[in-house]
Amino acid sequence: MNIFKFKVPLKATLIMILLVLTACGGFKKVDQRNRPDGAQAKARKNIEEGRGVSVGGLTKGIGRGTTYEFSTSNPMWRASLETLDFLPLTTVDYSGGIIITDWYSDNNSAKESIKISLRFLSNDIRSESLKVIVHQKICSTNLNCRIVLLSKTKIKEELHSTILRKAALLEKQSKNKKKKK
Repeated sequence: MNIFKFKVPLKATLIMILLVLTACGGFKKVDQRNRPDGAQAKARKNIEEGRGVSVGGLTKGIGRGTTYEFSTSNPMWRASLETLDFLPLTTVDYSGGIIITDWYSDNNSAKESIKISLRFLSNDIRSESLKVIVHQKICSTNLNCRIVLLSKTKIKEELHSTILRKAALLEKQSKNKKKKK
């Protein structure tokens, strides 16, 4: 009885493997006359087809302007960090395009605090390029807290406009510096 149970799954597995392999369209015939001979010829053909790397390709950008972009060269990013410099930050991810602050409350109200998230949707200095999300945490006396998403508040609108204005100024300053050089 035990041998029969082992043979059925093995047969079913072999049949499934054969079906999968034949369902892929079979094997293509390869004409050796179209294949390059030697390692050098194969490497050259792979590079021409974009499947390899050459030393010449690595040195193409040397001597010309580079296209790198660090977070310090992005005016939206710099303006956001300058605007939020008084808040404790929990997550700052340039490659992910997000800045998240820790919960913040001023000295007047210990029961209420806010958390701000900035999402960068593009590097352009436009209103649609930045999404500001503000959460408010309200705690009662017995430490039961409630978190609310603030959709249209003065804080959100002021942060958004301040960051955009600063970013525009930073970009203008960097363009003026480039013109002077």
